[in-house]
Amino acid sequence: MTPFGAAVRKIRKERGITQKAMAKALGVSPAYLSALESGKRGKPGFDFLQRVAGYLHIIWDEADDLFRVAAISHPRVVVDTSGLPPEYTAFANRLSAEIRQLGPGTIRDMTELLTRTANSREKGG
Repeated sequence: MTPFGAAVRKIRKERGITQKAMAKALGVSPAYLSALESGKRGKPGFDFLQRVAGYLHIIWDEADDLFRVAAISHPRVVVDTSGLPPEYTAFANRLSAEIRQLGPGTIRDMTELLTRTANSREKGG
């Protein structure tokens, strides 16, 4: 499941909406909506995101959050390490090979490290 799929499924279920009803209202097949929710389809386009936000009556802040998680929800990621030192390519390949064996705690730790690094970079550090 992708972050976008989890978010849409959560909101849809909280509001008591079936996949079939939501798919019909959005003009897509229930299979497509199911594939988005389960992570079998990549990140949705902007037009579709706007239709989802409108259909679910999502306010601005929630819509921004939904658009943000959609942006990080492609289930097949390509990491371009061309032009970087060899250890960067080795790291990307190792992560790709081992990501399924990493526990939730490790993923949280790595995410926090990336967030701290990004925040430090933004502050000029």
